Amino acid sequence: MEETIKSLLDDSFESAMALTNSGVPQVPDRYVLPPSQRPALGASIGAKETTLPVIDLSLLHQPLLRSSVIHEINMACKEFGFFQVINHGIPPSVVKDALDAATQFFDLPVEEKMLLVSANVHKPVRYGTSLNHSTDRVHYWRDFIKHYSHPLSKWIDMWPSNPPCYKDKVGKYAEATHVLHKQLIEAISESLGLEKDYLHEQTEEGSQVMAVNCYPACPEPDITLGMPPHSDFGSLTILLQSSQGLQIMDSNEKWVSVPYVEGALIVQLGDQVEVMSNGIYKSVIHRVTVSKDYKRLSFASLHSLPLHKKISPAPELIDVNNAPAYEEFSFNDFLDYISSNDCVQQRFIDTLKKNNS
Repeated sequence: MEETIKSLLDDSFESAMALTNSGVPQVPDRYVLPPSQRPALGASIGAKETTLPVIDLSLLHQPLLRSSVIHEINMACKEFGFFQVINHGIPPSVVKDALDAATQFFDLPVEEKMLLVSANVHKPVRYGTSLNHSTDRVHYWRDFIKHYSHPLSKWIDMWPSNPPCYKDKVGKYAEATHVLHKQLIEAISESLGLEKDYLHEQTEEGSQVMAVNCYPACPEPDITLGMPPHSDFGSLTILLQSSQGLQIMDSNEKWVSVPYVEGALIVQLGDQVEVMSNGIYKSVIHRVTVSKDYKRLSFASLHSLPLHKKISPAPELIDVNNAPAYEEFSFNDFLDYISSNDCVQQRFIDTLKKNNS
């Protein structure tokens, strides 16, 4: 047993799940964060739950109430950069089935999952650990399977064949989140004073990457993280979580925990919306903590405009008093950036900001 644990500690790729299952008494050195970045210290002192807006999406379909909901979305996007939604139209059974399929996938033998391992961020289906095991200076207590999901018929045959239910159950959830994304991006466009179909064509032609994450129980959760502070690159991320673990950085640069709301999904604004809104809305910095007592699963459905589509501030939001604040960029530009840069040290969107002073 001691030899097995030692080999796990010394192996630079070994998954977080394998480490947990082996019973390691402490996290390997590669997972240990500098003191100032640890969740129990520094900016996280005094972390507490914050009341994020919880928006009832069913009210968007009531003409007399739609404008009120659009206003709620506007305020949430300005203040937080994301919000929670209830009555979003995705049946609880579809959500449960997706989580069950993910659980079965991560419980597969290591050899089965290793068939999908890749450090190539451009690969349409890849299994991995941390962010990118081949380049990470510090590793994160997270395993994942990522796959392109739209259009579903183009990509689903490349998805994992085991467990046998995976393609069907996760496919139904992916289709449902794609429909929800279109509804949300229309409402967000409208909340900016744009036509609700401002991004309709690009949304339909765009990509959907499903990042299915597993954060196993961790022996030392106070000195590591499941995911480092970051913002999402796309237009919107629709997040399903099995339990609490997400934190956001507030305007005072303090970390606050996002409460778990039964049946709700979290909507996170991405860098593309920040650029499109010319900074009116922000893609908020967030991170993931881990627990000593339980495993946490999440589905991050990352929606982006087409791979090579350049996005820039909406012309309708530019005038003599509001110059373009960002350079244009594409999803492909982002992938190239993270392939050759440390995105933990510098956010991609910070490289796009213009100096208009």
